[in-house]
Amino acid sequence: MDSPTTDAAIVVETPAKLNLFLELLAKRPDGFHEVETLMTAINIYDRLYVTSLSEGQTQLTCRWASGMEALSASRNGKETAATLDTLPIGSDNIVWKAVERLRQRAGTAAGIAIHVVKRIPAAAGLGGASSDAAAALVAANRLWRLGWSREQLAEVAAEIGSDVPFFLAPRMRGSGMAICRGRGEQIESLSGMPQLHFVLTKPPVGLSTPKVFGRCTIPTTPASVEPLVNTLRRGEHLAGKLLVNRLQSPAEAFSPWISRMSELFAKTDCIGHQMSGSGSSYFGICRTARQARCLASRIRAAGHGLTFQASTAPHSHRIETPRIETAPL
Repeated sequence: MDSPTTDAAIVVETPAKLNLFLELLAKRPDGFHEVETLMTAINIYDRLYVTSLSEGQTQLTCRWASGMEALSASRNGKETAATLDTLPIGSDNIVWKAVERLRQRAGTAAGIAIHVVKRIPAAAGLGGASSDAAAALVAANRLWRLGWSREQLAEVAAEIGSDVPFFLAPRMRGSGMAICRGRGEQIESLSGMPQLHFVLTKPPVGLSTPKVFGRCTIPTTPASVEPLVNTLRRGEHLAGKLLVNRLQSPAEAFSPWISRMSELFAKTDCIGHQMSGSGSSYFGICRTARQARCLASRIRAAGHGLTFQASTAPHSHRIETPRIETAPL
């Protein structure tokens, strides 16, 4: 059988995210939760190699980036060595679902081939799958010459996953931060926010988002994100005291690693620390990039899973999400 012909190819780099604030406001009739969350994109990227096909089909392959296996190894034995999850393919992958939904909505007969090289840990609360789906929508929109706006793509994104619209919002041209409401699809992009530096660790085990949400309770008096946003804008280190993640307590019931990470980070000089999303990744805000690098090296040497040093998008760069460059495959 002849290989499908191609007419264009692009490379897409798409970032992870952290939840600096995550509060639950109510349980919705559709089964989701009404949330208020402050999310920021960080400079840990997955990469998608995307090619248009003349035949109307979706081809998808995935692999972990070179070096991830070595990064996941622990000096303290199997108990603390991080595992790299098996990556779903075909219709089980949110990337496949995203482009198929776009194809149906656009009524196009064009095809697409996507190869995902992952560096963002899975089942970690870092939004890697959602980010990949957003990147695939942007790539397909360009390769299929649909001419859809980000707002139109965001409507499709909201049908695929609650975090996907965040990665399509224009906030990456500014600080990389946004307040997300509803079930996550209502985006308020923020400007004038500072660059932050983080150390983050993905423990050896992941967590199921539905299970964590299933154990949570709605607070009688929910916290507001505004004090954290205002404190960050003023550049005050007091912001670390205002971090909130209402999912951290229920996550601790499923994995002892969350409490271990909390105890570990409490012994550091981080401004503040907490779990991201529904877990299991845990992060600390550092005063400088140098502090983040040094702390990441210490935690990595102690063998507590996958550990990264990361930052928000620099103010000096104009970045779109996903970041796209034309390149041969």
